[in-house]
This record gives sequence, C-alpha cells and structure tokens, in this order.
Amino acid sequence: MAERISDVIPTAHPIPRATAGGTGWAAQQRRAFLAGLLPALVVLAVITLAPAVYLLVTSLTPLNLALPEQTTWNFSRPWRNYAELLQDERFSNSVWVQVRLSLFTVVLQILAGLGVALMLNGRSRVLEAIRTTFLIPMVLPPIVVAIIWKVLYSPDISPLHRVLAFIGLPIPSLITSPQLALWAIAIADVWEWFPFTMLMILAALQMMPEEPLEAARIDGAGAWQLFVWVVLPLLRPTILVAALFRLVDSIKAFPLIFVLTNGGPGSVTEVTNYYAYIQAFNFSYLGFASAITVVMVAGVFLLSALIIKMVGKEVEVE
Repeated sequence: MAERISDVIPTAHPIPRATAGGTGWAAQQRRAFLAGLLPALVVLAVITLAPAVYLLVTSLTPLNLALPEQTTWNFSRPWRNYAELLQDERFSNSVWVQVRLSLFTVVLQILAGLGVALMLNGRSRVLEAIRTTFLIPMVLPPIVVAIIWKVLYSPDISPLHRVLAFIGLPIPSLITSPQLALWAIAIADVWEWFPFTMLMILAALQMMPEEPLEAARIDGAGAWQLFVWVVLPLLRPTILVAALFRLVDSIKAFPLIFVLTNGGPGSVTEVTNYYAYIQAFNFSYLGFASAITVVMVAGVFLLSALIIKMVGKEVEVE
C-alpha cells in the first residue's frame, strides 16, 4: 500500500486552526487589524468626533463671550437657539442664498466638466498636456483664487474690464452689483473646481466598456443618440458622485465670499456659513452660531444620503 505524503514528510509547522476560544490564525489577524486601526480611530475621534460633540453641546447653550453671565454653559433652555433660528429672517435668507449658490455652481461645474471631458477624451500627448493645464485652478490655494478674481472684478485694475472698455463694451463691477454679485461668486467657484468634475468624468470615459458603444453603432445610432442613450447612462454614477463632492465643497466657499464681497452688497452673497462666522466672531454669539452650523451640517448629511441612494441605483443602458 502506497504511503501518504503526510506520513513520509512530516510538517514542521502545522497550519494553525481556529479553536473554540478564538486563538486561531483568523483571530490573530483580527486582533492585529484592530491594533493597527486603533491609532487612526483615536486620531479621527480627537480631530472630528470631539469637535462635533462640542459643537452640538454648545448649540444647546446661550454661550456668549461678550456677556459675563453667559460665558459658561447653561442648559436651562436647550432649544432656545433653534427656536430663534426659525424666526430669524437673516438666517432664512442665508439658507436661500446658499441653495442658489450651490445649485448654480454644482450644475455649471458638472456641465463644464462633462463638456471638457468629452473634448479631451483621447489618447495623445497633446491632449495630455492640455489636461494638465486645466488642472491648474484646482491646485491653487483658495485664497489665491479669490485674489485673482478680486483683481479681475475690480474695474480700475482689471485687464478684463480694460479690454471690454477698449472694444466699446464697458461693464460695471460684478461684485458690487446686487443682481450679479452671486453670479460673480459662482463663476469664480466654477473656474476653480470644474477641473475636478472633468477629471472624474474623463476617467470614467476612458474606462468605459466598448461593447455597448459598438452594439449601438451597429444598430445605426448616431453620435447624439450614442451619447444620450449609452454614454450618459454609463456616466450617471460618476456624475452623481462628482455632484456629491462638489455639493459638500460648495457649502465651504468661504474664502471667495470673504475676499470678493464680504457677504455683500447688503446680504445678497451672505451664505449660511458666512452668517455663522459673523455671529460667532463679530458678535460673540457662539451658542447661536453653533446652532446655525449644526443645522447646516444636518442639511448636508440629508442631501448626501439622498445622492448616495441615487448612486446605488442600477444603471440601465437602453
């Protein structure tokens, strides 16, 4: 009878097996994984979770550093700040301004990113060089972008205004016009961040499978039909993810507003986070400003959850 290999060549190091007490190889892997993950979780809790809890707790107090009797936490009326928010017309106006700015910027960035990505969707050294130049606005510090557009929007020193005046088309300063100031902020934000959406959509285009495209061409689909019924549905998850990122970032357009308009003229560009900044640092209403921020963060979470749910839907190509 032939002998088994395991009888002839004994194993010096038998493979450990999981036991009832959880001391096997899988349990050791889990412990090592948790040990490596624990420092990152601690750092994340310190820099993210702790400030968030502090913000929420502060929003339940009338904390005001300018008044000695309100420099300590007082939870006698925890919902006072939120009740005042419901009656604050300036807060309601800031929310409406934020919604309009976010809508303008996200839609324009998606459209601009999609259009440029379609034009640059090819494999050549020239296109690669052009793509690199499009990424320059995105990598600039936000304060530098704000200063650039401050110069462009100032008629006395703006080369754009001088060229338009030279050809007989003078225009007023956009950032001082109540009708155009918000659009001026949106244009600057779109210029800075549409390369992000372009990059995501371009990556999706270059990884797109060829089979649906070839099948549509064989069926006689034209360029427009191919784009509408094949390319666009396949790009939908990428577009939604890009919109999610840009929606969150559009609420952080603080440097542009601070440098270009300072919330003005009047309050036409005073978005919610800028209004919270004014309440906290101009008037020392830290409790009220924290309540504004909590409401803003809650709104972002709800919108993000909605977009993530839309991303999870199955993509159908007709």
